[in-house]
Amino acid sequence: MGSLLMLNIIYKKQFMLGASILAVAIASHNSAQAQDQKAASEEQSTSSQKDGEFIGTIVLGESKRAVQTGTASSITVIDRTEIDDRQASTIAELVDSVPGVTLVNGSSPAGSGINIRGFGANGTYGTDQKVAIIVDGATTGAEELYRIGNQLFTDPFLYKSAEVIRGTLGSFEYGSGIVGGTVRLQTKDASDFTGGEPGVKVGVTVGAHTNEDGLNGSATLAWQPTANLEFLANYSYREQGIQKDGDGQQIGNSQFELPSFLLKARYSFGDAHTLSASYTQSEANDRDVPYDSFGTTGGSFGNVDRDTKTQTASLIYNYNPEENPLVNLDLALTYSNQKIDQDCLEASAPFGCFSVVDADHQYETTKLTIKNYAYITTGIFSHELRTGVEVLRKDRLDASSAPGGRDERVALFIVDHIEFGKGWSLTPAMRYETQNIDGTMDDGTEASYDKDAFMGGGSLRYQFQSGLALFSSLARTVSLPILDDLENPIFIGQSEIADTYEFGASYDQVGLFNDNDTLALKVTYYNTELSDITSYSGVSDVKVSGIEIESSLAFENGFYLDFNGNITSGDEHRTTGVVVDWRNTPADQYRLTVGQRLSNWADLSFEVIKNVDTSRTSLDFSGETVTTDTDGFTVLNLRATLKPQSGFLKDTEIRIGAENLTDKLYTPLLATRPAPGRNFKITVSRMF
Repeated sequence: MGSLLMLNIIYKKQFMLGASILAVAIASHNSAQAQDQKAASEEQSTSSQKDGEFIGTIVLGESKRAVQTGTASSITVIDRTEIDDRQASTIAELVDSVPGVTLVNGSSPAGSGINIRGFGANGTYGTDQKVAIIVDGATTGAEELYRIGNQLFTDPFLYKSAEVIRGTLGSFEYGSGIVGGTVRLQTKDASDFTGGEPGVKVGVTVGAHTNEDGLNGSATLAWQPTANLEFLANYSYREQGIQKDGDGQQIGNSQFELPSFLLKARYSFGDAHTLSASYTQSEANDRDVPYDSFGTTGGSFGNVDRDTKTQTASLIYNYNPEENPLVNLDLALTYSNQKIDQDCLEASAPFGCFSVVDADHQYETTKLTIKNYAYITTGIFSHELRTGVEVLRKDRLDASSAPGGRDERVALFIVDHIEFGKGWSLTPAMRYETQNIDGTMDDGTEASYDKDAFMGGGSLRYQFQSGLALFSSLARTVSLPILDDLENPIFIGQSEIADTYEFGASYDQVGLFNDNDTLALKVTYYNTELSDITSYSGVSDVKVSGIEIESSLAFENGFYLDFNGNITSGDEHRTTGVVVDWRNTPADQYRLTVGQRLSNWADLSFEVIKNVDTSRTSLDFSGETVTTDTDGFTVLNLRATLKPQSGFLKDTEIRIGAENLTDKLYTPLLATRPAPGRNFKITVSRMF
């Protein structure tokens, strides 16, 4: 009873603090209402053209997130404003609002992962390499590292945008074997703070959350000595204790500390040359935690002391002569490294320390990419042509049950977006990749093989003058063999093949009820078949299909509605001939956000997340088919973002949030541990 009383006191203090800040912000706002009205006239605007003639600037209603209706690919962009508003503790939590994206856990870096359209992270192997994570052009992530997987050790404070490309078609220029999709993260630039003008800006952010003793902070120094030279340094720190679920029980293996930093520079010279460099690093030092990072207890493996360091670096040269539309050349050298050092704690291991538990791991990926953007007009055809070559080398430390070695690849890719006629667009895409693998098996013998593959696809889209558009696409990608398969004589040299087709419709309109109301809607049906499977034991084929919905409705008075949904199903064909439900099929989910913008100074929103009940068939240890039912749930979130336009709080941003407001006890379908219970969050940012 005493702990419950203390918890209630904490919640009351959080609400009182939030209410006090809100009252001060309102007072500051009212004291300078005239200035605020002037600022309101400078709200997001767009230039309108009719038959090529400029007809003025109009102010449009704005929702939380724009729907990408102008492309056949399934793309969602989370901008810096939404990144800040969501107050996510991890990158996984940041993108889980995208339809088709499902988290395996998510509230802590260890044991969290991203599943897109039923592929990617899972609680068995950690990852299946079917989802790509790109940071400033650097390819990151591990392979089938048992029970550790693709850990997303990086802080959301470092990034200004997160782009989620679902499916294969939009991912050919980022890699092969991308079935679920790609997550592209772009770090912040100094000019994002200085506005592109010479000077110095300092940004400070501090935050806290109640579940459980969460603290975070970030400090940014942006220096732009001249118009063509800029530097940025950011240090971020985040920690939380052992969280509690909706029933007040501790969620094992949920605590973490994560210091991170970002260094970035950009220099423009001549009339067309730009050189930029970035470096990120995050570290986690976990003590006496389960070896199985997806679990809540040590189990039969026991506990370990684990140190994880994640690094990315990029050096990018761009040549973009304004007078030559055929040349916009990027030359990018990138590097990513994840090093995991772990020591088994023998006292916690019921059967003693296995070698796999005491093993250290390291993944290094070095990549050189040369890419050119060309704009060509040939008769009635207008081309946006992207061509490139990629040279990639992966080096992996040899460890127990994780053979080390080197994976070298060379790829050529071409993507041509062609517009013709009145409203037609065609986008063919192709990739050819060749591979050489050399590695060491557990018995010490050397193994190597060569492989290559051609893959590609295309989309066709027609835009009606009414704002309605219809589109369809077809794509095939190939997952070339990985180092893990060196120890399996059946899978050595075998490639997985995935075929995906999509079709759908989009609609956008300005002036629904009032002149500047906006409506955007996009519905996509997808069907993916994966064959020649090596990523899952005992599975020969997987078939997944689903419908993704994205929509936004925004009124010029600031009221907005955002809705998205994901309806999916899947089958896995076992090597024995039995067909059961695909084990990584997520639950159907719907998400509604209702919000109100109050000029430039406040954004208040209410979010409802609904996961429906599911019933899944699988095989038990005896080979019999069993059915497992998982209850659905409804979660309520509240968010308030305050940006006073004048007074002593000007240049200050205050964010208050309440997640799982009703303290619901639930475990998402693909998760391996319960979700956190009620969590109040507050973040205060200030620019100097």
